[in-house]
Amino acid sequence: MPWFPMFVDLKGRPCLIVGGGAVAARKAEKLRPYGPALTVIAPEFAPGFEGCALLRRPYRPGDEDGMALVIAATGDPCLNHAVSAACRAQNIPVNVVDDKEQCSFLFPCLVQEGELSVGISTGGASPTAAVWMKNQIAGL
Repeated sequence: MPWFPMFVDLKGRPCLIVGGGAVAARKAEKLRPYGPALTVIAPEFAPGFEGCALLRRPYRPGDEDGMALVIAATGDPCLNHAVSAACRAQNIPVNVVDDKEQCSFLFPCLVQEGELSVGISTGGASPTAAVWMKNQIAGL
């Protein structure tokens, strides 16, 4: 069954990324134009987290409290599952990178120009098709 597309106002809202690698940085880059107050928690950080509050330490249960949404992108499936479970227990939307079963929302393929935002999703079935559609819409 397809996932329902929904647009959310994130301007100034607290959002959390757990993980400091390149994949987490790409998620931060996609979120940044929408104005969330991004906090990233990780023992180490790759480049690409400009404008984010960085907490150089491991994730602790409770770090998700009060967040509008959370992304788990640690590369450690056990830790990602723990973050997902903690968020789901509080009804906090959570995306676990590369693990659709642990997600309560999916990251769409995005085209964003000014106030126009187009989100494209195949429900994880074909990311390549979503990128192709994005390129068609963006005129690339």
